[in-house]
Amino acid sequence: MDEDTLFPCEADLDLSFTSCTSTTTDRTFACSSARSSLARSSLTLSFNESRLSTTTTTTTTSTSTPHYRRPHGNSDPHWSAIKAATNISSDGKLHLRHLKLLRHLGTGNLGRVFLCRLRDYEHANFALKVVDMDSLSTKKLSHVQMEASILSMLDHPFLPTLYAHLQVSHYTCLLIDYCPGGDLHSLLRKQPGNRLPLHAVRFFAAEVLVALEYLHALGVVYRDLKPENVLLREDGHIMLSDFDLCFKADVVPTLEKIRAQTSKYRNCRHTCFGSTTKKVNRIREDVKAEFVAEPTTAFSRSCVGTHEYLAPELVSGNGHGNGVDWWAFGVFIYELWYGTTPFRGGSKESTLRNIASSRQVRFPVDVGERKEDHERTAAEARDLIEKLLVKDPRRRLGCARGATDIKRHPFFDGIKWPLIRTYRPPPEVRGLLRKEKTNMNGDVSVGANQTIEISRQNWCWWKKLGFMVKKKKKRAMSTPNHSNRSDRLLSS
Repeated sequence: MDEDTLFPCEADLDLSFTSCTSTTTDRTFACSSARSSLARSSLTLSFNESRLSTTTTTTTTSTSTPHYRRPHGNSDPHWSAIKAATNISSDGKLHLRHLKLLRHLGTGNLGRVFLCRLRDYEHANFALKVVDMDSLSTKKLSHVQMEASILSMLDHPFLPTLYAHLQVSHYTCLLIDYCPGGDLHSLLRKQPGNRLPLHAVRFFAAEVLVALEYLHALGVVYRDLKPENVLLREDGHIMLSDFDLCFKADVVPTLEKIRAQTSKYRNCRHTCFGSTTKKVNRIREDVKAEFVAEPTTAFSRSCVGTHEYLAPELVSGNGHGNGVDWWAFGVFIYELWYGTTPFRGGSKESTLRNIASSRQVRFPVDVGERKEDHERTAAEARDLIEKLLVKDPRRRLGCARGATDIKRHPFFDGIKWPLIRTYRPPPEVRGLLRKEKTNMNGDVSVGANQTIEISRQNWCWWKKLGFMVKKKKKRAMSTPNHSNRSDRLLSS
């Protein structure tokens, strides 16, 4: 049986575009170079169940750029499905005929996204982003090329994996991860008051921070952070999407040595006929190495993004750099916590005026803190937002040393960053999928039951308990020594 019998040819796909009126939403910055959250063109793909209907007789040729499994996803079953399909293929490459479209997921600025699977393999879902190159302007073509280039670089659990880059006639197709949990903006709409409890905010903010740190280490400035672009995987963790507005810059990774003083109490025992204990406070200086990779020389004049998330330097048009991502990160945390953006006005123009003005960030007084939001943690969250939303990018937190400085903020205390991908999503968030990850053998991955929210009270409780146990052991060890010593003195 040849391959054409197993997989129908590309003639079974109707990849015809029909023009559609461009629309902008109230969250989209209205300018010539701005990005709309709705599509400027729509893809007509007619399909019935697992088989696409034949609507054209013209045979098209397809090319495939091979992509290989990455280290962090080495046990991902998606790569096993890709390998199985390429082994059957006559040329050892993945083609569009190997895919089975299931349904339309959504429409973006550059094309449409479909849920698909590999034929004869039902255990791995993918998202297929289809773009008609002939319907795009030169500027948008560069955006498509930028997104494909960045996707091919990524290897991170909170960023999408590019499994294949297919070229069919004048269409380009990107096969990436499918996120069944929707996006964070839709999840917010399901919560009381359209806002999340503070420890849930910390969970999502920490994962977005790690993703931005990775992008900046590659010299990529994201420029499109907002809840709509934060997708949710089946295990409740996040995945950033849409990289067409990014730009690249040079970055020089460095390993900086930081000196930190730590206080340590030491017990000194002086004994003759008994034992005495004296506490001595010793200050020790530790030298720690910190990895810093921030594109501080990045510069662009393009006016792109969502108007509520635009940084002041981007609105002014005088040029911007890596700081626009850290400004957007502050707006992101604010919206997750309060359900709105900090500088939102009655119209787009008033919002932009608020951003460009000298007005500082304000926190709504009519929105009280939740009972579960600890007072100290709430104050730290407000402090972090204020430092991220500094109008002058030279004084903004993160602009000099990136995520390294932001991670050290007290708001993120207690987070073990190397283990962040093993933390369990907050259980009280409505509508959030929490399926535990499984390996190739179907076993639940180690660390899936850990939680990111470990309160300071619990830490203090465990610390006190450990101190009491340690003290009790010392007393038990010192008692027989003292009695033996007394017996020896009496006998002598």
